[in-house]
Amino acid sequence: MDHSQPVAAVSPSLAKRRARIRANRQQGWAALLFLSPWLIGLVLLTLGPMAASLYLSLTDYSVLEAPRWLGLANYTELFVDDKLFLKSLQVTFTYVFVSVPLKLVFALAVALLLNKGMRGLGIYRTVYYIPSLLGGSIAIAMLWRKMLGGDGLVNQVLLKLGIHAPDWVANPKYAIYSIVMLSVWQFGSSMIIFLSGLKQISGDYYEASSVDGAGKIRQFVSITLPILTPVIFFNLVMQVITSFQSFTQAFVISNGTGGPLNSTLMYSLYLYKKGFAFFQMGYASAMAWVLLALIGLFTFLVFRSSRAWVHYEDGGR
Repeated sequence: MDHSQPVAAVSPSLAKRRARIRANRQQGWAALLFLSPWLIGLVLLTLGPMAASLYLSLTDYSVLEAPRWLGLANYTELFVDDKLFLKSLQVTFTYVFVSVPLKLVFALAVALLLNKGMRGLGIYRTVYYIPSLLGGSIAIAMLWRKMLGGDGLVNQVLLKLGIHAPDWVANPKYAIYSIVMLSVWQFGSSMIIFLSGLKQISGDYYEASSVDGAGKIRQFVSITLPILTPVIFFNLVMQVITSFQSFTQAFVISNGTGGPLNSTLMYSLYLYKKGFAFFQMGYASAMAWVLLALIGLFTFLVFRSSRAWVHYEDGGR
């Protein structure tokens, strides 16, 4: 007597489902293989150093000796005892709140001029974009320091006009604004993005408003600005993040000191001095995490404010 059980037949739908699962699994492994260089870089070059920095921010680490655990002592000293920390925040806030609006306004104004369909638009666009490529270099910062010095080109031109100008770099009242001017001069990247946004605005809006008797200013306020608010929002976020991390200009113009009288002591420059001049790497790591928190806070505030002033063509905000 045969006691063997008959093998149940696999339905075609179940077989297709299993084949699809195998194919998806193979595609998943293939995708993971192609992503592996990025994932390895993320872990080794980003997440790993961030974790190490967070640990070091809780220690006394001078590079030459092993880290010594301090807990939150670095953060306590930073907010309670370090007067230069508050000074660096003041200088950085002045730089950000002055340079970012000026750069965006200047970039938008130039983009509006280039949007007129003039001849040689590509050449003008390239010329105006060059400062963004070169402005962050040490050579340009040194040239800028020479131009704004007491006997620099700027003062020589003003002197011929009968204006006796101060030494912009050596005067504590104006030193930070020399860095602001250098930042505003690098408006090219924002200008290109604004110009791209202006190209997307349909001419039908302007034709319809002209029929209703709207002038150029009215068209700019009622049509151009509202439609361009998503682009303004993007540029604002990017410039805020970049400005808080500004370092090269302040380092070169002040010869790495943050002077005169700490008037150009940007936060990133003070962080650098703590870590690489005084070898207080644990303290510098704590400053780096505070900077990350500041950038996150201001970015969050910009995103929250966007609900009130950023308009999208589909009616959403």
